[in-house]
Amino acid sequence: MGGQGAGVARADRPALTGGAPGRPGTPGGTPDDRAAARRAVEVVWRIESARIVGALARYAGDFGLAEDVAQQALAEALEGWPRDGVPPHPAAWLLTVARRRAIDTFRRRAALEERYAGLAHGLGEGQAMSGAMFPAADEDGTEQDVLWNPDEIDDDVLTLMFVACHPVLSPQARVALTLRVVGGLTTEEIARAFLVPVPTIQARITRAKKTIAAARVPFEVPPPEQRPARLGGVLNVLYVVFTEGSTATAGDDLLRPDVAREALRLARVLSRLLPGEAEVHGLRALMELTAARFPARTGPDGEVVLLEDQDRHRWDRMAITRGQAALTRAAAGGRGLGAYGLQAAIAACHAAAPSVEETDWESIVVLYEALGRIAPSPVVDLNRAVAVAMVHGPLTALAIVDELVASARLAGSHLVPSVRGELLARLGRSTEARHEFELAASLCTNEAERALLRHKAALAG
Repeated sequence: MGGQGAGVARADRPALTGGAPGRPGTPGGTPDDRAAARRAVEVVWRIESARIVGALARYAGDFGLAEDVAQQALAEALEGWPRDGVPPHPAAWLLTVARRRAIDTFRRRAALEERYAGLAHGLGEGQAMSGAMFPAADEDGTEQDVLWNPDEIDDDVLTLMFVACHPVLSPQARVALTLRVVGGLTTEEIARAFLVPVPTIQARITRAKKTIAAARVPFEVPPPEQRPARLGGVLNVLYVVFTEGSTATAGDDLLRPDVAREALRLARVLSRLLPGEAEVHGLRALMELTAARFPARTGPDGEVVLLEDQDRHRWDRMAITRGQAALTRAAAGGRGLGAYGLQAAIAACHAAAPSVEETDWESIVVLYEALGRIAPSPVVDLNRAVAVAMVHGPLTALAIVDELVASARLAGSHLVPSVRGELLARLGRSTEARHEFELAASLCTNEAERALLRHKAALAG
């Protein structure tokens, strides 16, 4: 993201101009050429959409308008690039077209005539108003090579994250808007990821943009005194998205790797934008270490593979190394690990262990106790019970779980009867265990997990 002020076509990005017919205006080539052009649109949008929307929002001063005109430019690219060829500077093309659409909108707004004049003057110079952000496109579609300011782009992306995760929005709206404007996902992709109808996602995004406009949310990084609380909201959105990808709440598949990868990608971006924030690195560490186990968590037919049965040679060692490095950075601040950092430390204990039996369960119990103090929740208590069972036996752990049952803090969740069934089975109380597994299966909405729970119920006899 930052630190290299050369231009959009950098060495660490896919080559976007070589797989489709030449310059704009050249008739489209073969069907393969046109398909390559469409793929190029998708790739450049996924990479650059946050920067484009961020730059537009800063220039236009209107977040909703910026997202709308960026989508219009995307639609024009999907129609034009397969026919005319991929332009030499794809992101510049998208930005320029979107800025023209914004100017068209300002033309229709008589009250904003002065702002339109400023934008039109900047476009006529072939540069953005406060310095060129991308290579700027001339009217004939050719581009000039101009330097862009990577620090300013990074500011735009960071600001975009804070706006999309603003507390005036509902949690569901924050997730949808973040994936749309920061992640570059389509409404269809978001709907598919969370198993909701496309119109529902469209409505959430539309309402979110209207809410931001009505609340007059400024396009800026929050002032220092508001930043810790607002950053927590951004991290929570990424955590929710990743959690859904790592264990889907519903559907046929246990994992949704594409959803988890998108959250991890955004966490990596955020860790570069805010290198001094320990919890940003803690969240990234948690995601890296958790994602490292994805290859071993399901079998050939998508069935769930329990931790004790996983082939640890299939764990992604590079991801583990990245996660350990991020955890080290999270701990380097000297203020102690936060909630995400503690969860990452637990994941690191699993990553370092050659087997379940050789896992440092004592440390995991201590880490869960610390996590329960700074971020108390019934799910933390339930996970602590699992670790306690490995250290002190199932009977001690069962007392913790029974307290959760009595409090009804996880009523309606399949997690409590699932864990309780495991503990009862280890205690030899087979009839009770089977009842708990059957109850858990009836509450579970993920087909892969439900199949596992039914299998356990059958084994309990």
